[in-house]
Amino acid sequence: MLTGRLWDNATARDLIDKLPVTVEFSDHQNMEKTGPLPEELSTQGMPAGEDPSPGDIGYYAPGGDLVFYYGDVPYYDGILRIGQFDGDMDAIADQENGFTARVEPAD
Repeated sequence: MLTGRLWDNATARDLIDKLPVTVEFSDHQNMEKTGPLPEELSTQGMPAGEDPSPGDIGYYAPGGDLVFYYGDVPYYDGILRIGQFDGDMDAIADQENGFTARVEPAD
């Protein structure tokens, strides 16, 4: 199990309101795992794009995808940083294409 925290922004708050969710993830360019959320999230007040870092949790607005970053991804329009994982990202990087994760609030 990997833990993290979501930040206080419109997109993260909207995700929190929709938890728990189960998402099937695919690998992209050995830098990130992405998976479609069942519903789009609010992007109100968010920047046009961002430059995520390894360990960031993101939302790719054009595709409605939840994104777990484990590599260095450059600035890209549509990327919104919504949180950060605690600890080593090897647990994410080592996952095969098509893995499923349940995202839920901590007790």
